[in-house]
Order: sequence, then structure tokens, then C-alpha cells
Amino acid sequence: MPVLERAELEASPLADLHAIADQLGLEAFRRLRKADLIDAILGDAPAARADSDRDDDDDDLDEDGAEPERGTSTRPSRRARGRRSSTRSQTRSSTRSPAGGERARGGRGEGRATPPASAAEGVVELLDNGSAFLRVDGPDPSDDDVYISAAQVRRCELVNGDRVSGPVRAPRRSERYPSLVRVEEINGEPADRVSEAARYDDLPVAYPSERITFAAKDATLEAIEWLTPLGRGSRAVLAGPARAGKTHTLRRMLEAVSAGDDGSETGQQVSLVLLGVRPEEVAWWQEGPVAPAVALTFAASADAQGQALERVLDEAKRVAARGADALVLIDGLDGVQAQAARRALAAARNLREAGSVTVIATASRPFGGESTVIALDAALASTGREPILDLLESGTLRPELLVGEDGARAIAQARASALEATR
Repeated sequence: MPVLERAELEASPLADLHAIADQLGLEAFRRLRKADLIDAILGDAPAARADSDRDDDDDDLDEDGAEPERGTSTRPSRRARGRRSSTRSQTRSSTRSPAGGERARGGRGEGRATPPASAAEGVVELLDNGSAFLRVDGPDPSDDDVYISAAQVRRCELVNGDRVSGPVRAPRRSERYPSLVRVEEINGEPADRVSEAARYDDLPVAYPSERITFAAKDATLEAIEWLTPLGRGSRAVLAGPARAGKTHTLRRMLEAVSAGDDGSETGQQVSLVLLGVRPEEVAWWQEGPVAPAVALTFAASADAQGQALERVLDEAKRVAARGADALVLIDGLDGVQAQAARRALAAARNLREAGSVTVIATASRPFGGESTVIALDAALASTGREPILDLLESGTLRPELLVGEDGARAIAQARASALEATR
């Protein structure tokens, strides 16, 4: 079966294997041990066995496939097992799917799996929980859309806008949408060929060498563009204390790079992430040129903020690995755990043979590892003077790759002049 490898399945958690088996319509898969379940998914063994043929050890697994504590009874009577199966079936039939409709969970061992009813082709739209829809009638939702499980999204590394095709099964009881059985083609290529491409973290990288321009009549943005230049693949932090103008500067950056008719003058996929912000700021950002992909207030936990951020960055990595460019703007990183913040910054890179991920985030201070630090001066911001760039605390690694040797010398001269002015 395309994109399914034994080694990958063996390394996957049981929950992911269950999701795959569910999409394939395997019968009674929750009663199988992990090795047998992998065989069933790969087609090397029957999907399920009758109770009378199952080994005694198989009954030592609880409903979720985990071994119960020793010393407890693991083999209820056949009548008790029948009652338990009936209860589970009734409970599963009302379980809701991440896609919003009710997805039937009962009846897996009560008959044959529903065969694929047709094939479908459409455009992928990712959901916040990791699953997706295949939009078959253009970008707008319709009743004919097809649900794609989160396991398939991860396994095939799907991104928004991918054109995907594959067999579809009809909705089961209480399901609202048909489901994609497997992904066969992605953007006209076999899914296994796409999935076998090199992983993002394994691709060779280079220092940013293609400068991002803002083309805005804004003194601070002009100072950033020439004195702390940014490139595709930069990991940048807008640093400064409270009321230093970090959020407003990030907003002006977003407006500058989203000025084109296609939503991105620089040709990059732009994503906006709001973490730990005030509710009023969420509304303010929503009025801007790009709707937030994530908008969590300061009431959200650090873990929740980190997980939401990671989902957006994972999509950006997939975009870059396919050869395109992604820009992720984050306001801000102070509310997430320090390690999660560093992982977010580390996701930015310029791939030698593919695309790039650029990360620009606000924070009270740099975290280390940035290629560009843009320090803002709270005193200048509070008096309304522009630019508010603190040049002595700012800097870009290898600026000559972005502005040339003459530009790099001009930056050094400007820093020397700023240093003299402080003496």
C-alpha cells in the first residue's frame, strides 16, 4: 500500500495505528496486538480473528491495547465479554470526529467493512486539530467534501493547497462526511514518491542570501531593512521590554509583506501566530491583512501555546521541503516554555535545494541562535520618535550576503557612529 512502511508503522504509537486501521475499515482491530495489527494494515494477515481462535495472551490486552496491571482478572466470562462489547459499541457510535460531525465507532466486528464507494480529488484544507478536509468543489466547503484523518496528514506530510486524490468510502452510521481511505497521489505524483523525499531536518542549509524587502514608507522598517537586514530563512527576534513597540512593528512588517494582490508580495506563504496576547489584541490582528492561524490569549497554558505553534511550524516545514517559501510571524514567544521557543526559532532555515522557512517573533529578549536580532528602544517608542531601532543591540549574521560588501560596511559605519553618540 502506498506510503506505508513496516519500520514506520513499528515506530508509530498504537493510537496512530488504530487511526490507520479505522480508515482502512479493518474489523475488530482494537483486539489485535501491535505486531498483528501492523500485519493486518500491510495485508500480511487477517484484519481480525474470532474470539474462539484468539490466543489466551490476546485477552490480556485492555480496550486501548495496553496491558492491565498484573494480579487482576483479565478474562471475563463470555457473557460478560458480550455485555462489554455491546456497551462499547453503543459508546463508540456517539463519538464525535475532529471534523465536527459524529463518526460511528461501533460495529467494527459486526460485519464486513464498508468498501470504498468511489474516488475523489480535491484541495487539502488543514484543520487546527491536525486532520483535514479534501475540498472537491474549490476552496469553499461543500457537502461532497471528504474527511482526511490526522494520521494520514502526518504520514503524507500534507499541506494546505495540496491537490490530492484517492479512494473514498461512504459515511458509516452517524458520520457526516465520506472519508479518504488512502492518499494515492499528491500534486500529480504518487504519494509514496512524495513521502520518500528527504525530510526537512535532513536537507542541507545555507545562510540567508535573498533579502526580504518591505517597500514601506516607515522609518523603522527602513532602518530594519538596511541596518538589520532579513533574508529568506532568517530566524529573527524583535526584542525589547514592554511598550517598546514590538507588536506594532511586527504588524507593520506583516502589512508590508502582504501588500500584493495575491496576499504576499514576497511570494511567501505567510502565517500569523498569536500567543499569550490580550483579547483586544486578537480582535485588532483579525482586522489585519492575514487572519491568525493561531490566536491564544494569556489564559492559555504554556503547553497549549507550544503545541499550537508547533503545528503551524510543521506545515511551514512541509511547504519549504516542497520547494516553496514560508514566513511565520509570532507575537510572541514569552508565554511559551524556553525550549519550545528555541525549537520554533530553530525551525527557520534556508534550504540549499528547496525552499525556506523564515521566523520573525517578538520577545522581551533574544533566546540565542538567532541570525538577526532587532532590538527596539522603549524610550524612543514612548516619545513617538522614529526609527525606534536600538542599533547597538541589534545585528545580523553575515549581512554581506544580503546587502553586499558595501552595504555591510555601511552598517558597520552606522554602528560606529551610534557608539560615538553614546560617549
